[in-house]
Amino acid sequence: MQNALSLVNARRKTVISIVMLLTLALSACGFQLRGAADLAFKTLYIQGGKLTISRDLARNLKTNGVQVVENAEDAELLLELLSESNQKRILSLSGGGLVREFELIYLLNFRVREASSPTWGPVQTLRGRRDFSYSDSALLGKAEEEARLNADMRTDAVRELLRRLTAIKPAATQQ
Repeated sequence: MQNALSLVNARRKTVISIVMLLTLALSACGFQLRGAADLAFKTLYIQGGKLTISRDLARNLKTNGVQVVENAEDAELLLELLSESNQKRILSLSGGGLVREFELIYLLNFRVREASSPTWGPVQTLRGRRDFSYSDSALLGKAEEEARLNADMRTDAVRELLRRLTAIKPAATQQ
């Protein structure tokens, strides 16, 4: 009985040691949860056509404490969503000439300017890319996979756009 109890205690100590070691390693690697973006503006006007990312972008901006306003005069920063496009290219074919792999590409073009500036910044392009295997025998499943990959690329584009907006500092604070 004594040996069984000491064996359980030894295992418990080993498990606790491993958990402590993993916790230490995770904290030492710089991992941290994604928090709110540090945006230097509180109001934003979005112009341009309604794109598929417009609603997600507005929701993410609101989450980060930025109010999307209806008039350009009320905004600190103006964002113009110029265009977006989805492309699909064949990556590889089987020996029989059937498609084996596709490449999906998502492009988003936009530009920004401060409300105090009369000129727009350069057009910036965000690009997302995914590869996926294809099979005619799993047509419905592959169509769902393609739709999910396109949605993931749009989500990534919103995150990247927020990162780029985070890099924008008002002219008054850059001096």
